[in-house]
Amino acid sequence: MVRVDARCTAEGAVCPACGVWSNQVHGSYLRFPADVPSGGRSVVLQLRVRRFTCGNSGCARLTFVEQIPGLTRRHSQRTEQLRSTLAAVGLALAGRAGARIARVLGVSVSRSTVLRLVDALPEPEVAAPRVVGVDEYATRKGRHYGTVLVDIETHRPIDLLPDREASSLAAWLADRPGVEVVCRDRAPFFAEGATAGAPQAVQVADRWHLWHNLSEAAERSVAPAPPLPQSPRPCGPRTRAGARSRREAVQFTLADGPPVRRAHPCQARHHSRTARRRTQQAVRGPATRHEPEHCPAVLPC
Repeated sequence: MVRVDARCTAEGAVCPACGVWSNQVHGSYLRFPADVPSGGRSVVLQLRVRRFTCGNSGCARLTFVEQIPGLTRRHSQRTEQLRSTLAAVGLALAGRAGARIARVLGVSVSRSTVLRLVDALPEPEVAAPRVVGVDEYATRKGRHYGTVLVDIETHRPIDLLPDREASSLAAWLADRPGVEVVCRDRAPFFAEGATAGAPQAVQVADRWHLWHNLSEAAERSVAPAPPLPQSPRPCGPRTRAGARSRREAVQFTLADGPPVRRAHPCQARHHSRTARRRTQQAVRGPATRHEPEHCPAVLPC
């Protein structure tokens, strides 16, 4: 570990509460803020700071501690450079991964510390958007919806509205007269809000809805036409005679044989020959078997 002894040589400091400059030293003490590692070794500053008495009798703070711009801040255990370094790591890798990379760099911090440093960063200044994308988001699907506004040119979210009412969108657009194009979906409340809040803006559909509409139109054009409805055939009561007549229309019967469905022409000729042969046998009558008559016994001569 590397320790650096330092102190401030300024004559006085400004009270952070009332802004009155004072040089009345009330006391001093040591601070040990951690700094960015050097050569793989941790660096700690042993900084002696002074406490001044505020010269404003009406100030709520009787004393205050001097802060060195660009180096320290109130109640901070790290220098400004180390805070900005860890915040940049947190923005890139978030909590757990950021803490692991910080250990590799020589700074031992927890994931919660990395997330707190990221959360303490000031909100970035957002330029007035020219092309705004409007869409909805769900905090609880099917129940709670809000409106998200995105700068189409930078592809960054600008603001979140707690609902998706046309009045909320109109009020937001009215505060930003520089909006020239509103990119939205086909929701009617977004159309009403954009018309009321930014009448000078051109309303267009976003890229996803354009492709979605094109795909639906192409699918309708190439899809086969549905079959025409057929008129129902009249059908009477189902009786045994009607069922038998329908079966006889597709079957033919053979004499003394079961009904056979029409199949291949060769099979039909075979069955017709079989039926003709059986018919001829029926006309001739049943075949009789001639038994030899019993002759009387012949006596030997």
